[in-house]
Amino acid sequence: MPPSEPGPIAEVAPRRRFYVPVPAKFALILVVALAWAALSVWLSRPWLDGLSTVAGFWLALFIIAFIAYVPGFMNAFLVGSMLADRRPPRRTIAHYPDLCVLVASYNERATIADTLRSLADQDYPGDVEVLVIDDGSTDGSLEIARDEAGHRSRPGMLQRVLAMPANGGKARALNAGLAATTQELVVTIDADSYLRRDALRKLVERFLSDPPGTVAVAGCVLVRNSRQNWLTRAQEWDYFHGIAAVKRMQSMYHGTLVAQGAFSLYTRTALIEVGAWPECVGEDIVLSWALLRTGARVGYCEDACLFTQVPDTVRQFARQRRRWSRGLMEAFARHGSLLVKPRMTTLFIWWNLLFLPLDLVFTLAFLPGLVLALFGYYWIAGVMTLLVLPLAAIWNLVIFRVQSGMFKSQNLKVRRNIRGFLLYSLCYTMLLQPVCVMGYTAELLRLRKNWGTK
Repeated sequence: MPPSEPGPIAEVAPRRRFYVPVPAKFALILVVALAWAALSVWLSRPWLDGLSTVAGFWLALFIIAFIAYVPGFMNAFLVGSMLADRRPPRRTIAHYPDLCVLVASYNERATIADTLRSLADQDYPGDVEVLVIDDGSTDGSLEIARDEAGHRSRPGMLQRVLAMPANGGKARALNAGLAATTQELVVTIDADSYLRRDALRKLVERFLSDPPGTVAVAGCVLVRNSRQNWLTRAQEWDYFHGIAAVKRMQSMYHGTLVAQGAFSLYTRTALIEVGAWPECVGEDIVLSWALLRTGARVGYCEDACLFTQVPDTVRQFARQRRRWSRGLMEAFARHGSLLVKPRMTTLFIWWNLLFLPLDLVFTLAFLPGLVLALFGYYWIAGVMTLLVLPLAAIWNLVIFRVQSGMFKSQNLKVRRNIRGFLLYSLCYTMLLQPVCVMGYTAELLRLRKNWGTK
């Protein structure tokens, strides 16, 4: 039986007594979010009048729209979607298909051994081939990978190493790995990651339990080194709250926008159809949009967990997020036609397009507005700004409740990280959004691209 079709199900879930179709949920939540945005417009009239006196009506409207109206709509839609999400259960499969796992590695001496050990410990019932593609490492990663591959294989699992002659970038390494394997299901993970023992099994179960037309499933990526410093503490909440919630929402409407290279499953047939990984710095988002452009569905498995090393310095963080921003612009340049594709996830393509003015207004208007407020000028940041706090509190509470439930179902415990949450809630965007603007600018100016290690 082809792996792209659901295999025999060992247990049949009971039929639900009442079911609301996803398009109906989408329409209802969209109406509620638009109503919230309309209420925001009405409440902000005094703010708009005051700012218009110093900036002019149209500039004031533009600034307030991207400080309040658009973020309010997005948060309202996200909260509504999370509350309405009743995804099909992930079912146990009678026959698990063969997998290949591609691990692109470049100078990962400190982590590659742990990554391969976590793969060797997987409880996946089918056969697994793990292929490490060493992309011209110069720090001894290749030798460590070869040693681990020789000692860590178990029955049903083959670990081997493919050495590239020189560093050519992640996309080239993954394409070489794809050409060197034959399995229909392809999983990619980063070489600085650690998988929970059931991660591969759950990822495949989600893929085989999802609706027809699913060609890729993103796994859940969480932070492993969150106790290192203030920056990694804040990123723990970004991955646990922000990134996970957005992917869950997008998958509810059949189109996760990024099946991240750090941990995702794809069908070989779909990869070959779109030309596999493109040569660019945002290869995973460009690939995901290419899959969506074919009309395929991209899912998300919230309980297939992988823990990754996140940047622990501001410089590394800035490099990573600039690369992500440039990847978003690469996706628009290659697959901008998704903006007019008639499907529910088109909303999220527009959503991503709005990130550009959102980040720009936050960096060039809202942050200076905070400084002006300290001197008693409340044109941009003032009393009206405080009205977004109740929605932000509701948003965080809903996300925390959903994510905590997922953790509890896996016998995981949310670690106490109040300081990180405060940094994430109050200060994180002050670093993140200016960095994103730098990424957009670099792409517009066609500056030299470098994938780097982070």
